[in-house]
Amino acid sequence: MQRSVRLNSFELVARDINDVDVDLLHALSISVRWPHRPKDWELLRRVGRGIVAVDGIGRVFGSAMWFPQGDDFATIGLVITTPRAQAQGGGRWLMDQVLEQCGARNLALNATHVAYPLYVSLGFTSEAIVNMRQEVAPQTLPPLPPLDGELSELPSDRLSEISALDARAFGSDRSRVLALLSANASISVLSRGGEVVGYSMRREFGRGFVIGPVVARNDHDAVHLTAVHLKKLAGLFTRVDTRERDGVFAEFLQQSGLSIAETVTTMSKGRRFLNREDNGPWVYGMAGHALS
Repeated sequence: MQRSVRLNSFELVARDINDVDVDLLHALSISVRWPHRPKDWELLRRVGRGIVAVDGIGRVFGSAMWFPQGDDFATIGLVITTPRAQAQGGGRWLMDQVLEQCGARNLALNATHVAYPLYVSLGFTSEAIVNMRQEVAPQTLPPLPPLDGELSELPSDRLSEISALDARAFGSDRSRVLALLSANASISVLSRGGEVVGYSMRREFGRGFVIGPVVARNDHDAVHLTAVHLKKLAGLFTRVDTRERDGVFAEFLQQSGLSIAETVTTMSKGRRFLNREDNGPWVYGMAGHALS
């Protein structure tokens, strides 16, 4: 694989993302109006692997990361190129590097409208639309459906209690990712008949907070697992990424003031990523665009 590429009048070299100052990565995300703070970049560098494209004097022109989730699956994210590099094929070059590193793994990503044609050309297929819902959380929530079960907080040292449920909903074992996310997160679980049937996380991200993952068996459970966090975020900027466009859960988010700010497309390469079981757990709220 070509470790450097000449784009008209300048040459870019691939460097490990951990060898680049985080402030340069932050500046890159700011340049495309992505909300990632330096501490968000630091977390993602601990979770995954990646490369950056730099020129001869160390300026960063692009990034791409991948996140192992189990032995045979990974998600791809933080694929960013400056307009100059993008116009000259820098995005494809970065993706070629990442795909080589991922090897034979099955893959999933969430494509922006601009990047969608590139991913199609690389063999990714569309599966669903992701709705990025965000706004300042309301002081008062809309009426909630009856609660079937018991909500409680889960300490981060008891993640094993939700790992099997999450793997079934997500389709792969992402225990390591959840462990890193939970270090600075609040976790709520929903139990019914002594069994954990759903969970949700709340953590700082970007302009405020993100609620996700949210894993539940039905819309009503997902509403309660989200509402328990929204109540504590009243007046604070909040984001929920969900593939639910219609139904009780989507309506609850809309009534809570979290309108759709942007959409991206979930795509996969290899095995199909999204496989919903009848009456089984489902990812209602994503951990993030890079982590799904």
